[in-house]
Amino acid sequence: MLRSAVATGAAATLAAGFLATAASAQVTQARPAAVTVQAVPDIPVANVKAHLAQLQSIATANGGNRAHGRTGYKASIDYVKAKLDGAGFTTTLQTFTTSGATGYNLIADWPGGDASHVVMVGAHLDSVSAGPGINDNGSGSAGILETALAVSRAGLQPTKHLRFGWWGAEELGMIGSKYYVNNLPTAERAKIDAYMNFDMIGSPNPGYFVYDDDPKLEGVLKTYFSGVGVPTEIETNGDGRSDHAPFKNVGIKVGGLYSGGDEIKTAAQATKWGGSAGQDFDACYHASCDTSANINDTALDRGADSIAYAVWTLGTEAPPLPGTVFENTADVQIPDNGAAVTSSVTVSGVTGNAPAALQVGMDIKHTWRGDLVVDLVAPDGSTYRLKSSSSNDSADDVVATYTVNASSEVANGVWKLKVQDIAAQDTGYINSWKLTF
Repeated sequence: MLRSAVATGAAATLAAGFLATAASAQVTQARPAAVTVQAVPDIPVANVKAHLAQLQSIATANGGNRAHGRTGYKASIDYVKAKLDGAGFTTTLQTFTTSGATGYNLIADWPGGDASHVVMVGAHLDSVSAGPGINDNGSGSAGILETALAVSRAGLQPTKHLRFGWWGAEELGMIGSKYYVNNLPTAERAKIDAYMNFDMIGSPNPGYFVYDDDPKLEGVLKTYFSGVGVPTEIETNGDGRSDHAPFKNVGIKVGGLYSGGDEIKTAAQATKWGGSAGQDFDACYHASCDTSANINDTALDRGADSIAYAVWTLGTEAPPLPGTVFENTADVQIPDNGAAVTSSVTVSGVTGNAPAALQVGMDIKHTWRGDLVVDLVAPDGSTYRLKSSSSNDSADDVVATYTVNASSEVANGVWKLKVQDIAAQDTGYINSWKLTF
């Protein structure tokens, strides 16, 4: 996990695509899936630890780390790719350039499932230069790798399409995952129903922190942990500090798990989870001692099993039925560093209240989207924040779909999209937006 939410200033030079249009990407084709097995498997922790042992050996043989631009990182990518190629995945190796070195993402697609409804699971594979990064984030990377291999062993035939991602240069500011998201066409982004992130799942003095960015995805992981008798807390330290952030920033639903880093475990948390109060969850965070000895096997086992639970639960559910759409396609200019503007949609013929998962889709053209604050205004004037401003987000346009719990609002009436540009020197307009009930 990145130590803090930083802007690196290093522009990723984009040298390869993504699976949908990867003319310049390295693609290994898959063999088809076998039989359907829906039961969620137990992920053998011994297998996950075997992957960690390999990552440790790679670091030891390559200067003690697996950092971006170092031989240890490329060897790590090669190890994971070989496992997935042998298990029947279609793998795509993406390259990008940052800080003067080539970086790599690895994307693995499991054959089958509805390609218009994608469940994606990811973890960063790079370490800091100070150490081998076995908990941060060998643990998450090994957990999703073994889950992917379990998909293959089961011959899973999901209803939704399954995609796994291993990201490069996270420790430099989520460079790899930003590359993937920023260069994914709008139509492909819209197909991703969920992105689940697993960054540090084997901390030696562990906690169990679940992301609360999306209620449904939060609930999936809470259901798993409740079923094994382990209480959870909401993850509050990592928002914007790991690879879910680029997905969230474009309106993709995100969730995930974190077992703790350099935060201090409280007495109440030690009572709840065991371990040592007054000590870091991971005293070797970003240090040379983040080795294979820096792993709590119980936390690693639970974390890996939670990944499988999420993949099986989300990947085998029925895709949502299409809803009723109300849309406004009239352009509305957005004043530079000026007052907020609104665009209205009139909803009629809908019975009762709005849904708990009201979909708000938007296409806003703008030359620096980080300047924009976007709200949904209900017929009674209640306001729901969809997007906050960010000085670090210099990309163009806001083309995204957000989910709002509007179940307390009467559906029929005039809804508004409210947009304000809060900084100077960039221009844009609302191209279109829509509500899906």
